[in-house]
Amino acid sequence: MNNTLKQILLSSTIATIVALGAVYLYNKKSQQPTQVYYTNSENNETSSRQIPTNLACADLSYAAETSVNTVVHIKSTFARRTTQQQPSSFFEFFFGQPQQQQAQMATGSGVIISEDGYIVTNNHVIENASLVEVILNNRQSYTAKIIGTDKNTDLALLKIEAEKLTPIVIGNSDELRLGEWVLAVGNPFNLNSTITAGIVSAKARELSSESAIRLESFIQTDAAVNPGNSGGALVNARGELVGINTAIASQSGTYEGYSFAIPTSIVTKVISDIKEFGSVQRALLGVQIRDIDSNLAKEKNLPSTNGVYVESTLKNGAAYSAGIKEGDIITHINRSKVNSSVELRELVSRNRPGDTITITVNRNEKDLEFSIILRNEQGNTAIIKNSDEILGATFRALSEDEKYNLGINGGLVVEKIQRGKFSEVGLNKGYIVYKVNSYLVNTVSDLNNIVTQAQNSEEKVLFVTAISNKGKLVHYAINLSEK
Repeated sequence: MNNTLKQILLSSTIATIVALGAVYLYNKKSQQPTQVYYTNSENNETSSRQIPTNLACADLSYAAETSVNTVVHIKSTFARRTTQQQPSSFFEFFFGQPQQQQAQMATGSGVIISEDGYIVTNNHVIENASLVEVILNNRQSYTAKIIGTDKNTDLALLKIEAEKLTPIVIGNSDELRLGEWVLAVGNPFNLNSTITAGIVSAKARELSSESAIRLESFIQTDAAVNPGNSGGALVNARGELVGINTAIASQSGTYEGYSFAIPTSIVTKVISDIKEFGSVQRALLGVQIRDIDSNLAKEKNLPSTNGVYVESTLKNGAAYSAGIKEGDIITHINRSKVNSSVELRELVSRNRPGDTITITVNRNEKDLEFSIILRNEQGNTAIIKNSDEILGATFRALSEDEKYNLGINGGLVVEKIQRGKFSEVGLNKGYIVYKVNSYLVNTVSDLNNIVTQAQNSEEKVLFVTAISNKGKLVHYAINLSEK
């Protein structure tokens, strides 16, 4: 009986040891990356790719909780107008007819980027608004001042008089990966502080708006975005701002699966320019480029479809002066690979006139590197200065109510005057600058661009049409070359 018991105990011990060993070996094997095998149909060769097994579903609660208080609700008041049939005076005939006025409101979102009240949003959220109201997540309300706008990127910078706000942490949109989780934070359909989730579906997506303004290098996501989300935040799983939600692809006007955000690589540069200079400093390479597809590769006998093809260079432009030629293939900018014209334009747009970039091109199947000093639209490296500094005056745009009362469709009010070009010719505080060099001015950015063009012309003259404090139409010629 004792021998039998011993045999039973011995067999049980051996079985337990074997079982534990099998479990150990199984667990050790399970910790190794899974091998997935593919068979190449052409040569029956077997290849393998390692897939990590420690991927987990992202917890986005931290990102949601930290970003929701940095996103604001924006209410913009506009005036819808109907024009009268006949002008009642020469003044109305010249400037435009008075119009019947009806209040109209649009809503959107914005993102707090500083403790002292700077907010970034979309230009289309506040464009032509007579009043912009900003409502924080704690329901506090402020009237916002429009610091500057940029139609080409559809961005705007606002300022409210507040302190100790909670700004968002600005992340690096370049680090986004396809399939990465992101959140869209905003106020769709007036539903305050709404958060939706999705993944990065594509990068460097190009769209064209109905107004033919090219909007470049969007982040495409499948996070639900609807009217009211415009200007809100696209954040990563760490709660960092990686984009400003701007557009949807839709036939119905509401979300149908595709939404688009301006990456922070563009946002930070544009907003920085508006704060520092009053307008965006655009650097140009001076080339006509074309994406390379199989047809172009065959036509030009190119080695591959990689890179961007240079169709022509602008004489005396930045690329021409550096030695880039027609037929070159641009493959890298500052060591970053480029495979589309969208990517190239975005990388160049991060710079200002006068900045130096390194461009790698393939010419006759040889890689060449060029150091290029970027230029502005006038072909030089000058920064477009704020018109305040040049003219000795500060300005603000007319509200829609002021335009209505005056019967005009644009203009800037001279808010302050100091020693400078305006005071020299007698253009005083309270005057309305209506046209400069035959261009209607609606924003300070408009005036900045016109002044810069005049400074770089041979004449260096501004012809200003203004309305005096007495309502009279006055004209001035200002020589910008004189000190």
